[in-house]
Amino acid sequence: MTNTAPTLPVRVRSQALDLLQLLGRTFLVFLQATGNFAFFTIRSLSHCLRPPLYLSQIGRQFMDIGYYCLPVVGLTTLFSGMVLALQSYTGFSRYAAGAESAIANIVVISITRELGPVMAGLMVAGRIGASIAAEIGTMRVTEQIDALTTLSTHPYKYLIVPRLLAGILMLPLLVAVGDVIGVFGGYLISVYRLGFNASNYLDQTLRFVESIDVISGLVKAAVFGFIVTLMGCYFGFNSKGGAQGVGTATTNAVVSSSILVLTLNYFITGLFFGAR
Repeated sequence: MTNTAPTLPVRVRSQALDLLQLLGRTFLVFLQATGNFAFFTIRSLSHCLRPPLYLSQIGRQFMDIGYYCLPVVGLTTLFSGMVLALQSYTGFSRYAAGAESAIANIVVISITRELGPVMAGLMVAGRIGASIAAEIGTMRVTEQIDALTTLSTHPYKYLIVPRLLAGILMLPLLVAVGDVIGVFGGYLISVYRLGFNASNYLDQTLRFVESIDVISGLVKAAVFGFIVTLMGCYFGFNSKGGAQGVGTATTNAVVSSSILVLTLNYFITGLFFGAR
């Protein structure tokens, strides 16, 4: 009996120490991952500003990120604009008579400010982010990246820089096209299903939209393109463990890019419109 009484406090202290050790290890792992990511980002950006540039690789990435993503982004923004017009009409007609006339304004500002860049960023993250992580991750686990170094080809300049430049430059072009398609989708629903006057709808759209609406969306697109390609390159470049490691890197790239796209969307929106 005398030996069992002190065991409870000892056990509690042991569990508390185990919990503290777990928290400490988790925090250290987080700091290490943050440092590695920051170093990778700085090194990648520095190589973007220094020659040589592999123009053939940059052109290939322009095609992959720009041309081949256009159907996905176009369909997404088209149906987003159509649904937005339909839902806006339903909501406005329920609460106020004559408020349906604001549908053109709602569609154009929502597409150019938010839906265009966000939907394009998420679609590109799912298509290109996964592709980049899988391609570079496969090269890592099969030691092709080490072979590039052996052949005096810098892996960052050959693999990372072309993708970053293509993401920063091509996603704003995708968003610009997607904005037009999304507004056109709202026009189709408003005119051919809801019975709006076509010339009045276009006139309201052109009079309401401002340059800051389009510029903010394009800035978001450039940031999202950088984030999506950077996360794909980072997780692919640091993947390990064979096929399972490549799959994990692909999943992490898509999830982290999607979360960062939505998070940065809030901060960029606050930067442009928070003081209004």
